[in-house]
Amino acid sequence: MKKTFSLLSASLLIPSLASASEHSARVNLTGHWVGITALVVFAAAYLFVMAEEFIHLRKSKPVMLAAGIIWVLIAWHYQSQGIPHEVENAFKHNLEEYAELLLFLIVAMTYIIAMEERQVFEALRTWLIRKGLSYRALFWVTGLLAFFISPVADNMTTALLMGAVVMAVGGSNKKFVLLSCINLVVAANAGGTFSPFGDITTLMVWQKNIIAPNGPVTFWTFFSLFLPALANWLVPAAIMSLAVPDEKPKGNSIQLPLRRGALVIIALFFITIAMAVLAHSLLELPPVLGMLTGLGLLQLYAFRLKVGGEKSYLPQAAGADFSNPVPYDIYSKIARAEWDTLFFFYGVIICVGGLGFLGYLTVLSQAIYGGWGATNANIAIGIISAVIDNIPVMFAVLSMMPDMSTGQWMLVTLTAGVGGSLLSIGSAAGVALMGQARGSYTFFGHLKWTPVVALGYAASIAVHMLVNRHMF
Repeated sequence: MKKTFSLLSASLLIPSLASASEHSARVNLTGHWVGITALVVFAAAYLFVMAEEFIHLRKSKPVMLAAGIIWVLIAWHYQSQGIPHEVENAFKHNLEEYAELLLFLIVAMTYIIAMEERQVFEALRTWLIRKGLSYRALFWVTGLLAFFISPVADNMTTALLMGAVVMAVGGSNKKFVLLSCINLVVAANAGGTFSPFGDITTLMVWQKNIIAPNGPVTFWTFFSLFLPALANWLVPAAIMSLAVPDEKPKGNSIQLPLRRGALVIIALFFITIAMAVLAHSLLELPPVLGMLTGLGLLQLYAFRLKVGGEKSYLPQAAGADFSNPVPYDIYSKIARAEWDTLFFFYGVIICVGGLGFLGYLTVLSQAIYGGWGATNANIAIGIISAVIDNIPVMFAVLSMMPDMSTGQWMLVTLTAGVGGSLLSIGSAAGVALMGQARGSYTFFGHLKWTPVVALGYAASIAVHMLVNRHMF
């Protein structure tokens, strides 16, 4: 199961403003050939990213190349102007932010992979299949589980887990599979918005330490999005469920047991999350400190399993031989992290940081937040994220740092998270399910129900404006 940990993954990644003395040396290059070339390079790279499903070119490759080209162009121009250290300092700051993100994500991915290897997700899948629920009941149960699993696991893993259930019980019923997959995409993306650990975009906002005019955005502020997120899923789910066949699927499944140590690893995972939260909220230290400390706990427990003779059972896709499992080794879990995703984040952070250094984010901020107003701009951000991945979109917003109330910051967090549900290509969950349920869940099949999903998008915004009006 591939991991694109749009979920639990963190981002201490927004380049903050440099000192006034540093800014005095910066040059606005938005109209210069250097700036225009950099913009074209980034746009071309992102076209390749969007076409990954069709051309099978890993998404990290074009953005990493684009990042190098953009910063070489910037450095060359500043060298010719005799102010090289400005670029060096700016790049190092972006690199430092990425390093924290990288370490945070490696820990999160390692825990998810460790739980997968201990059959936590497979045990849940077979348990659901054995319950003998009707198609309509499975539609609701898988959606509900996706909504509540996504806040602590990434949306892609959540969607694939529940998608496996859907395919196992209704693979021949294409209508059920289509509607259930759409439901899973909406539920997984919505569930990730009301927890700081639910999606990279929520972590980006949390780690930025935003101080809004009417109060700071804290860890607990995000839970104010629970009702808006719930509305985002329930509205389209209620409508789509009417079209789900109300009959029972045929077949059964053997219940798979949890492997030794599974429950301990789950407990250590939640302890690690708690340490990350406490490190940030109580000690004012980067949350990555708590995550890495939690990885140390997992490593110690893995050593205990290894000494006790426990074996690792890697998936066949990883070249494992189930007839001859290897001694338990936690570093094999780290090696299976989704490195394409990690390097994709590097490319995005460095590219967008470079465009911000050139002056484009200032221009964009003035155009949309100054011209349209915060509410309209934040709603538009969510629609844009249905076409362009929400990571660069949110990164750009946080780099602009518009002056907004806490309610507006929560609005853009909500819309950037759930906007990807409007199209099947708008989120990692949708793209993954198109591959898993090939032929049943398609782009145009999802597009047919986009107006219904859009009702949920509008409902989530309306609920947020109503129940959280004190934040505006």
